[in-house]
Amino acid sequence: MKDINVSCPEEKAEMYKLLHSQMKALLEGEHDMTANLANASALLNEVLDNINWVGFYLLKNDELILGPFQGKVACVRIAAGKGVCGTAVSENKTQLVEDVHRFPGHIACDSASNSEIVIPLRCEGKVVGVLDIDSPLIGRFDTEDASGLEKLAGVIEEACDWMQNGK
Repeated sequence: MKDINVSCPEEKAEMYKLLHSQMKALLEGEHDMTANLANASALLNEVLDNINWVGFYLLKNDELILGPFQGKVACVRIAAGKGVCGTAVSENKTQLVEDVHRFPGHIACDSASNSEIVIPLRCEGKVVGVLDIDSPLIGRFDTEDASGLEKLAGVIEEACDWMQNGK
């Protein structure tokens, strides 16, 4: 799947459309949060080009705790409001960061990361975690990525039993 050239908007839109249907099929009938987040991170890692980390952080007591991911070892705890992930939680909105080195308070878990996108995951309107994706390329993510990934986050939100996380 990584051979798809998504340099033109039509191809990127098609890639996200296909990824959406694959994610729905992958998570269909399963509600275990850990299993779904593990498979979701594996699928995203397989499909998305030019990324070096993809995974989830789960919110517990105003702190994000590392969840299932693909990539190098990562920061285990991130306070709400700190870094890109914590900002996504405190603002309850997607963070699209072209150059992480220009983001005030960026937490560098992997020095190879240069851009990042973080999408809040919600249960009953409240943030329960985030989907975090890093890239070694500056400017890797754009608004079309944000839109496509937000739709995928919706599939993940619906599939998971968030009560497992104490919510």
